[in-house]
This record gives sequence, C-alpha cells and structure tokens, in this order.
Amino acid sequence: MKRNYQREMEEEIARLDGRRPSLLLHSCCGPCSSAVLERLTAHFAVTVFYYNPNIEPEEEYQHRLSEQKRLLALLPGEVGLLPCEYGHEAFSAFASRMADAPEGGERCLSCFALRLNETARTAREGGFEYFTTTLSVSPHKNAENVNRIGQAAGEKYGVKYLMADFKKKNGYLRSLQLSKEYGLYRQDYCGCLYSKPEKN
Repeated sequence: MKRNYQREMEEEIARLDGRRPSLLLHSCCGPCSSAVLERLTAHFAVTVFYYNPNIEPEEEYQHRLSEQKRLLALLPGEVGLLPCEYGHEAFSAFASRMADAPEGGERCLSCFALRLNETARTAREGGFEYFTTTLSVSPHKNAENVNRIGQAAGEKYGVKYLMADFKKKNGYLRSLQLSKEYGLYRQDYCGCLYSKPEKN
C-alpha cells in the first residue's frame, strides 16, 4: 500500500502538541522553499540549509542563493539561513560516471543522498531536532525516493527526518503563486547540466 507522507507529516506535527522544535530545512531554491516554509514555520523553528553542489554553473548557484536570501528577507517571521560553499566537486565526483542515466534515475538518487546526508550531518552538529527537504514539492521528484533517502540519512546521523510530500494539498501550485507574488526567479532546469537537455 502506497504511503501517504503528507498524512505522516500531519501526524508528527500533531504529536508536537504545540511545541516548536528546531528543524533544518534543506532547500533546493527559493521558489520551492516558499510554500514549504509557509507550511512549516507555524510548527517548527526553521533554519534553511542551502546545500546544492549539483548546480552548474557557479553563477547559477549564486543567483539561486541570492533569491533564497531575498525570499527570507521578505517573509514574515524569523527564518535562519545556513548557506554553503559551492563545493561542486562533491557532485561531479560521482555524476560524471552517470552521465547517461535518465532524469530521476541513479544519478538523481545519488544527488539526493549527497544533499540529504550533508543536511542530516549538519543538523546533528547544530543540535537540530528535525530535518527535511523541499525536494518533494516538485512534481518531477518522487516523494517515495526522497523520503526513503532522507529517513536513511536521519538514521545514520541520529536526527529525526520529517516525512513529507510537499506537493500535496496544492503545495506546488502555492509555490507558483508565491513565486509570482514575490517576483522570484524560477529556473527552468533542476540544477545540474545533465538536466538541461530534459527541459527542451
């Protein structure tokens, strides 16, 4: 039976009983984080973790990071930000061997694992109680894969992974609306150069 990750998230939030624990949110970009932050900040003290060494070229990485910062400055409430050095070599170390893999395949799963393991490690070091990712808000990302990898990273580093499928309940549509409202730059490819041909 297919798991309902949206319901699992709602059940976990209900168990908080009004408590607002710390959560490290891996964000792939400002537009995707917009609707996710709207959903999470009522229940968690959120810090955004911008770790995306898959993005090419570096100018694109910096552009997306600047949009992430701009969004956080525009949003109500306090949301922290932990940006990272570009660090593209961490992605290219394995991705070049998977150049012919289809979008959503082995290369993408390895990329998710790279980013979510680093998020979990950073969450442990920073004393965060939870971590999760914006990746599931995209209709192009398989929530089952994202959550399986996130849960494994949480078990490895001893931090609770918040199961989620942020595209549910019109999450993706809401991200489009907020992007328009805030005038955010919406990129037309995932981030890595291997994904660029797919957009065409």
